[in-house]
Amino acid sequence: MEGDTFSGHGNGIYIDSKVAQAFQKSFVQVQNILDQNRVLINEINQNHESKVPDNLSRNVGLIRELNNNIRRVVDLYADLSTSFTKSMEVSSEGDSTGAVKSDGKASHKRLRPV
Repeated sequence: MEGDTFSGHGNGIYIDSKVAQAFQKSFVQVQNILDQNRVLINEINQNHESKVPDNLSRNVGLIRELNNNIRRVVDLYADLSTSFTKSMEVSSEGDSTGAVKSDGKASHKRLRPV
């Protein structure tokens, strides 16, 4: 499986399966955190609407947890961006465009520096 490539959804770019698995793992982590955030936001809203002092005090901790989760999502997306850039650089070695179309011909797009 390592070293295998696949074409991503008809876009003509081939991606190493190991890279694709790493991307998939990160996207699953992001989705799990976002699902957890939805639950936290619902609980924060319920506590706020109840106006019960203990519930409002609990919101302080819930909001901190929510903020930490948002930081984690930002970090995961930053890591994904870096990984994607590196994978494109590796795939573009020997090809100035960084992309190989599904018909085997190189694309003539110019890459922008990161």
